[in-house]
Formats: sequence, structure tokens, C-alpha cells
Amino acid sequence: MTVQGSENSSRRGRRSTTMGGMPLNDMPWWRWRSNVRSALHMLSAPAFQRDVWLAGVDGYGDVTDAVYRLVEDTWLDHWSAEKYVGTVFRDSQEAALVDSAVLRVLRIMHQVGPDAPVHAYLDHPDWPEAVRAARDAHVRLATSDGEDPEAEPRTLEVLQILTRSA
Repeated sequence: MTVQGSENSSRRGRRSTTMGGMPLNDMPWWRWRSNVRSALHMLSAPAFQRDVWLAGVDGYGDVTDAVYRLVEDTWLDHWSAEKYVGTVFRDSQEAALVDSAVLRVLRIMHQVGPDAPVHAYLDHPDWPEAVRAARDAHVRLATSDGEDPEAEPRTLEVLQILTRSA
């Protein structure tokens, strides 16, 4: 997946060195989970997509940015979330729900293109199913973490603060 950085983006520059194709980095599992949860939260909320992404509100990134957070560090665009059960994901049910959302969202992104305008995603005939899959995964992960799945998505700045190293 090719992505371009932007001023208000969580997209990072170069990858670190790799082992077997997977980048080696010192990102702890909880940061991966936070990034995946953030992306799923935004991808699962039609009102957020309309009121923030379509309206061009700063601070949340765009659809491509959310997809990037969903797959970049975890490589969920290359293999199953099942690989991370016991680290990033608590159990196989969480992993299966994440995989379902990733596959649906990536299929649409590959059809419309990563740099397509927001409405190209939201108007895609399969978007409601992708939103539903993201919602199922988001609710499961948020509930497992003891958080309210109905809370508003956090800005990228808040996500960055929450994922800083201690």
C-alpha cells in the first residue's frame, strides 16, 4: 500500500529494517492495539465520517490515514490478526472480527484508490458492510478494554499522547 504523509497524519516515514518482511521496531503491543482501535472506531462511525471526514475537519486524518493505522504496524494487510492473539488481540474472536473489517476496508480501498476523496469510499456500494464489520470489531475491542464504544473518536493528537512511551 502506498501512502503519502500529510501535516495532520499518523502516517510515518521510512520503515525500520525488516526480518522476514516484517519491520522491526520497538513499538509495544498496546500502541499497536491503540492504533488499530482508533482506525476501527473512525471506520465504524457513519456520523463521524459525515461530520468530520466529509466536512474536512482537521485533527482526525482521512480515510486512508485510518486504513494506514489499521494495517501499517501490524501488517494486517499481509497476514491474519490471528498471528497477534495473546499480544495485540485477546482471543481468536477479536482477531476474526478485525480480519473481517480489514479485508472489507482494503477491498474498497484497492477499488477506489488510496488517494480517493472521502465520498468515493462512503458512496461505494460495499461501504455499509465495511462499516458494520469495523463496528463489530470496534465494539468488541473497546468493551474488552473497559471503554465505552459509543464515545467519540479521539483526535490524532490525543492518540499520539496516549501512545507515547512511558
